Amino acid sequence: MSTDMKIGVVGAAGRMGRMFIRQVNETDGCVVSGAVEAPGHALIGQDIGVLASVGEIGVALGDDAGTMIEIADAIIDFTAPAVTASNAMICKEAGTALIAGTTGLNDDQNAAILKASKSVPIVSAPNMSVGITLLLGLTEQVAGLLGPEFDIEIVEMHHRHKVDSPSGTAIGLGEAAAAGRQVALRNVKQAVRDGHTGARKKGEIGFATLRGGDVVGDHTVVFAGEGERIELTHKAASRVIFAGGAVRAALWTRDKAPGFYSMKAVLGFED
Repeated sequence: MSTDMKIGVVGAAGRMGRMFIRQVNETDGCVVSGAVEAPGHALIGQDIGVLASVGEIGVALGDDAGTMIEIADAIIDFTAPAVTASNAMICKEAGTALIAGTTGLNDDQNAAILKASKSVPIVSAPNMSVGITLLLGLTEQVAGLLGPEFDIEIVEMHHRHKVDSPSGTAIGLGEAAAAGRQVALRNVKQAVRDGHTGARKKGEIGFATLRGGDVVGDHTVVFAGEGERIELTHKAASRVIFAGGAVRAALWTRDKAPGFYSMKAVLGFED
């Protein structure tokens, strides 16, 4: 009897979803156990392996997330806030781990995921690449070491189709910088500058958003002081890094206690 971990994918027919299917299929120790899309999707019923260009795997694209979650050991969900929050509650009842990379969640949706994490392991991160996880840690460390005379600005660029701004990763970097300075991001965040805004306020963490072309994701944290500037940058050249991190997180949840985990925990940077 196979002991491979059974992983389901939500939004499996999309660009990232197909990449998750390929990554699971190519990774030892796990198998694709299910794949779903929204009801009415034109590709419902087709073999998800064929759609993901890995050949037939005997798993048809479905539209019933509940059934898929019940038979999976873990699911990967990088879809929409309302969908991820709803699936978190299904995971809670089914005892299924959740790997959530969805960004733009509101307070109620975040609360639903936190509630579910009391019953099942949940790994949630705006970006699951190893490089971004390192950048988050470095940003917090540098922000804590440098004094308030260094202004912090976060610059991000993504493809023209991205719907949320600033990106979830940029917000995560802002939270890391704020943690390093022992302040709450909501009290120092400045995401909009337009017109005659006056001088920059001391201690604020600024965000600049760029959109265009097919940019996968570029993020730079700028620490600007008098006479010198430090920049920490990560550039994603392929979405494969996100898929690899998500599958790694799914495998990591096996036999883990219920809880709300970050990629730092998955990579061993924190408990």
